Amino acid sequence: MDISGNTVFIPGSTSGIGLALALELHAKGNTVIVGGRRAELLERIAAEHPGIDTVRIDTADAASIASAAEQVLARHPDLNVLVTMAGIMRVEDWHRPESFLASAEEVVTTNVLGPIRLIAAFVEHLRAQPDATIVTVSSGLAFAPLRATPSYNASKAAIHMLSESIRLQFADTNVKVMELEPPSVRTALLPGQESSDFAMPLEEFVAEVVELIETRPDAREIQVERVKFLRYGEARGDYDQVVATLNAADPHGK
Repeated sequence: MDISGNTVFIPGSTSGIGLALALELHAKGNTVIVGGRRAELLERIAAEHPGIDTVRIDTADAASIASAAEQVLARHPDLNVLVTMAGIMRVEDWHRPESFLASAEEVVTTNVLGPIRLIAAFVEHLRAQPDATIVTVSSGLAFAPLRATPSYNASKAAIHMLSESIRLQFADTNVKVMELEPPSVRTALLPGQESSDFAMPLEEFVAEVVELIETRPDAREIQVERVKFLRYGEARGDYDQVVATLNAADPHGK
């Protein structure tokens, strides 16, 4: 993926990593479309950042994805990058099904079915472009589990393997698959995470991500240095230590 000259749709980007990445990509010379559920946030983003387009989308709703895809492609027929950013994270207690089942179903619908449906809605268009990229978003927790968030960990592991698999299938096309693997970042993904000393500052994370895309445009996985502790624990042979350290250090892992 080149760092500039693209038309990029980022659903789930009205705040946090998604919005920060959208603004940086726009500043780098890309046409950017921000997607989200809340109309007031979309209106504010459009007003505060001229040149950024917005579309309402709920990535947990198949009909909303189909409608948003139609709007985006009608307004931006040169779209060539899809970033499947939307995701939710829930603290769950799996001792009793009544305390986790609804949460787990919501996480899987948003974090797994959402990206699958998004890719399905755009893949034929992307395949027709001279050069296209699907950016999936997994997590360091795809590789080392946080005790408090089982469904989130599992959903991101699924996204990692989905990315690996569709990359193989798209090898005969012009569509690249790039997997973004964030560590804990100071966003509102979980209560208290925005001020957590354990989490990476958002500005630092996005700046490193953009630098990696710019210097490694053909990378399969975008890994800031901070996530490699989680990503490669099993390969290094210190997986158990990684899991113990993660759950001792993160306030949600205690």
